[in-house]
Amino acid sequence: MARLVIVSNRVALPGERTQRAGGLAVALADALVPGSLWFGWSGQRAEATARTANILSANGITYATIDLGEADYRRYYAGFANGALWPLLHFRLGLMRFRAEEYEGYRSVNRAFAAALAPLLGPDDLIWVHDYQLLSLPAELRAQGVNNRIGFFLHIPFTPPVITEVLPRAAELLAGLAAADVVGFQTVRDRDAFAACAEALLEARRLDTDTLALGEHRLRAVAVPIGIDATGFTQEAARAARRVEARRLTESLQGRALVIGVDRLDDSKGLPQRFAAFARLLERHPVHRRKVSLLQVAARSREDVERYQALRRELDRLAGDTNGQYAEFDWAPLRYITRPLSRRTLAGFFRLARVGLVTPLRDGMNLVAKEYVAAQNPADPGVLVLSRFAGAACELSEALLVNPFDTDEQTEAIHAALEMDIEERRARHHALRERVFTNTAALWCQRFLAALAARPAVRIECRARPV
Repeated sequence: MARLVIVSNRVALPGERTQRAGGLAVALADALVPGSLWFGWSGQRAEATARTANILSANGITYATIDLGEADYRRYYAGFANGALWPLLHFRLGLMRFRAEEYEGYRSVNRAFAAALAPLLGPDDLIWVHDYQLLSLPAELRAQGVNNRIGFFLHIPFTPPVITEVLPRAAELLAGLAAADVVGFQTVRDRDAFAACAEALLEARRLDTDTLALGEHRLRAVAVPIGIDATGFTQEAARAARRVEARRLTESLQGRALVIGVDRLDDSKGLPQRFAAFARLLERHPVHRRKVSLLQVAARSREDVERYQALRRELDRLAGDTNGQYAEFDWAPLRYITRPLSRRTLAGFFRLARVGLVTPLRDGMNLVAKEYVAAQNPADPGVLVLSRFAGAACELSEALLVNPFDTDEQTEAIHAALEMDIEERRARHHALRERVFTNTAALWCQRFLAALAARPAVRIECRARPV
């Protein structure tokens, strides 16, 4: 049987996996079986990027990591990956910053990953690369002589040609990705956007729904939505709702309804718009004053990127303005936490919440939406308010779908969710729950790996057309 090799920007080492609130480690739990290898950055910065990996084994799984040099980290991660690619692929051109030296740093780190990984590979290994930090890695592995089957999964959205072409070197970057055998996306919309870019920038031909021809090379592009361990999360939420943290939250609410949002502190998550919509709810529908509280957990991320620092200052101001205008001596309408909470604690909080707000401006999938659904008590479920620009909206159509840029629409959706009768809540939740329990993390892994295992290992160079 072929060994599975997972490659990602960061590796969640055994001691870290239980501390993380979700993420790739949770999604890959079913794929990471004894015998697997997980390769990536250690999270440590050094004087120079390492060219050989540090190896650790636990529970039959091998973890291989390299340290990044400080300069490489700033160019690759804080620079091109999060200064150019992240805003571009979230349709935020006004936030995109391209610098040639950061792009070269990105390519250099992808090259270092390939050089450190190649000696660890066996001839039959299946390689599964993850996310936007490693778009060039398939081509870099080919340059190292790796002929294994390579799959790539993009966890964030993909943009159509009219947006992608704005990025300098876009064709070169796309050609690096096209050296894979199978490229996976969260939604059909993202898959089709990639296919259109391959046609426009690489002169690819679309042979059928999933297959692209680039010369003699056949690349399969598939839409495989990621899921969660729904059964496990439901059980965790039921247990956590009885734990001390959930009891403390319940006591502090004093019978008030809880609205909850859980996100990384990121400008793609629509947090300023969400705060504005909640403030307008209190202004437009005074009936909710002193009867509802919004708990927003926004764990800090990428704190060395200036625009994230600016976002935090903006949210601090908006939260202060809302509480200053509407709070009473025994009620704070908006509770705002920038510390991470454990996944177990969040599961209990989700179960208590009457409304879950998942309103990103653009998102690949957003598993918080699925976790909120799984956490609910089917006898008395809460209501999911979901951005139609999250990948989850393609599956969870019984949620209250909103345009997060429309403050009034978001406000009225929160109001409708708070006022919804139990029969409608149960009906919507039943349909959502069925989908969340069907499209699980295990099924996602099975579908993608089945597509990858079926591909022949034939290598043809992909050439980009200059833009």
